Amino acid sequence: MTDANKWVIEDKVKNKFLVNRNTFISDEILKLEKQLIFDKVWVYVGHESEIPNPHDYVTRKVAGRSVIFTRDQKGKIHVLLNTCTHRGALVCREEKGNSKTFLCCYHAWSFKNDGELIGVPHADAYGENFDRKSLNMIDARSGSYKGFVFVNFANNAESLEDYLGAAKEYLDLVADQCAEGMEVISGTHKFCIRANWKLLGENSIDGYHIPHNHSTYIDFLGEDEQIDVSGGIAGQAFVLGNGHVVKEYKAPWGRPVAKWSPVWGEEAKGEIEEIIKELESRYDAEKVHRMTQNNRNLWIFPNLIINDIMSLTIRTFDPVAPDFMDVTAWAMGPKNEPANLRERRLDNFLSFIGPGGFANPDDIESLEVCQIGFNTYPYVEYQDISRGMGKSQFNIDDEEQMRGFWRKWNELMTVEESKVKINS
Repeated sequence: MTDANKWVIEDKVKNKFLVNRNTFISDEILKLEKQLIFDKVWVYVGHESEIPNPHDYVTRKVAGRSVIFTRDQKGKIHVLLNTCTHRGALVCREEKGNSKTFLCCYHAWSFKNDGELIGVPHADAYGENFDRKSLNMIDARSGSYKGFVFVNFANNAESLEDYLGAAKEYLDLVADQCAEGMEVISGTHKFCIRANWKLLGENSIDGYHIPHNHSTYIDFLGEDEQIDVSGGIAGQAFVLGNGHVVKEYKAPWGRPVAKWSPVWGEEAKGEIEEIIKELESRYDAEKVHRMTQNNRNLWIFPNLIINDIMSLTIRTFDPVAPDFMDVTAWAMGPKNEPANLRERRLDNFLSFIGPGGFANPDDIESLEVCQIGFNTYPYVEYQDISRGMGKSQFNIDDEEQMRGFWRKWNELMTVEESKVKINS
């Protein structure tokens, strides 16, 4: 296994930042990531709008664990570990639904949707010292910010708001786009990528690849949608602390939130102007301009990507193996959005960031061929992530945003690495 002190090498004198490629291919490093990162920091679960009513629930895998994301009778949100406290079976096998209780199929133990054990067949056989409360489902510590729900499996973690820190400003630019709130649009995209999970995070906030990897989309905008693409794509990248990073930039495409595109026709200009007026009634001009005209790709460390670009998508990923991840994605939009605006939003979503859009297949192919290229390790030992080092301000095609992630990754992986028995 690579020496932990050589996983990330930063030389500020020579402006060199190197990442050892073993971090993308090692089973032992992935095991450490699960212990030292995914088991310790806040990880994304879902959005409150996915479970709007009492007793609504969805099941999903978070940090490798099956959970039930649910709302109880009083409207309180719970993130329950989806396992019977008797013999371990899943207590909910449906993807989503509405239920006051969950019933284990194995021995028919039943639980309320807040995790309380309420039914044990032939409970008298356990004797007078049987303690039902000790056998309630585990309700993991969860928190919500502007509807985005996170879970933390550590007992001594900082608050969610402290953890999000400066990233809250960018979450606000998404969550505040509608006075009635934002919602996850019905329908889920699930796919797998044969690459390391960190590659998808890096790619999502990488501006260097856009004009090269996505040149077909840029050509499409200019030729088919009659958009002026001469101005290109330009903006800045920021490190937000705790591993969170973002790029914010101008781009030629339209934005359903309130940036007009010629393909929508002249009649859409009035609709766009009305949206902007409503936003200006609530926020200052700078925030409205950033919200409507600027794009942003936000990576909330470690597993949440929000792409607020030509449309709005939430992506989360779960590492399965060093070279394999499960990805789940949703479109997001304003609650009660008029049908014609919602159609426009989804068309923009599918054209670029949907599963068959211009971007997603390009990106997946690039990440998978990177993973194949890592088979040359250790003959080619390091990734070079030095672009833009030494500057005081970083463009989106620099790599400071990736370095911000890797610094936090390295901090968590090396501070306590010696305390963890890899083969335990």
